[in-house]
Amino acid sequence: MQVFNVQGMTCGHCVRAVTNAIKGEDPAADVQIDLAKGEVRVQSELASEQVIGLIEEEGYTAKTV
Repeated sequence: MQVFNVQGMTCGHCVRAVTNAIKGEDPAADVQIDLAKGEVRVQSELASEQVIGLIEEEGYTAKTV
């Protein structure tokens, strides 16, 4: 399980955008998002750098925790 701190997520659309971006690259990924904490948990074969890149392509700032 990889954990990322993501800045800029504020609503359900943000959750869907980030989830869909990650699942677009790895359909089997398990993505859990806690908006209040600004935290994204990802269980995936993708490298953390790939996940950060996908999140940032959606317009958010991400870093590993």
